[in-house]
Amino acid sequence: MFSVTYAQLNAWMTAFLWPFVRILALVASAPAFGDKSVPTRVKVGLSGFVTIIVAPTLGAMPQVSVFSSDGLWIIVNQFLIGIALGFTMQIVFAAVEATGEIVGLGMGLGFATFFDIHASGSSAVLSRYMWAIAVLTFLAFDGHLQMLSALIATFQSVPISASLLGANGWRMLAGYGSTVLSAGLLLSLPVVTALLICNLALGILNRAAPQIGVFQVGLPLTMIVGLLLVQLMLPNMIPYFARLFDNGIEEMGRVAAAFR
Repeated sequence: MFSVTYAQLNAWMTAFLWPFVRILALVASAPAFGDKSVPTRVKVGLSGFVTIIVAPTLGAMPQVSVFSSDGLWIIVNQFLIGIALGFTMQIVFAAVEATGEIVGLGMGLGFATFFDIHASGSSAVLSRYMWAIAVLTFLAFDGHLQMLSALIATFQSVPISASLLGANGWRMLAGYGSTVLSAGLLLSLPVVTALLICNLALGILNRAAPQIGVFQVGLPLTMIVGLLLVQLMLPNMIPYFARLFDNGIEEMGRVAAAFR
């Protein structure tokens, strides 16, 4: 007769449940994986599949019951770690979307918005275009696999335990949020500069020949110039996106290490 003791059942549950919570939290909050177009069953199934592969390599778990106060606190810890790591990569994609917002505003496309199910609200058309390019680049460069690899490495730097998470990790994550502005401005600077020169030329033309009607010509001209420059910049944007993704994955490791 096959029998299972409570200690064995608890050991099996802890070996699977705690890593599963951290992995699921990252999958649900990370770019590409966490998109609302991805069904919830797919996210849970992917997290469970990764956990089955990773769990046997993690070694012994804390000797506490799953349903005890320490066990519940460990679940909360794993959830917070996974959310923080997923949010770190979301910051990278927010920088790309900020680029689209800045360029679109300079082109006069700030009013061109549509309902975005990903953001649960209105988003600028150009920012969504940039986001789509970034996601395709992320998948083409195996960024999703590198992100999962970085997550698995955090089980060594931040072992599963009931200890409090260090405040330095949250402070580092908040500081990394400056990437949204710095990277967004740096990426949009060539287009913004060209549009500024275009607007200055239109202003001089309006002073020299007011009868031309610059206000009727200006908006179509800035849109054409902006879209042309964005298309010309795409070959150079892809390597820059790759560097952003690499920095984001490295930042995941730094944030996780700061939680200790």
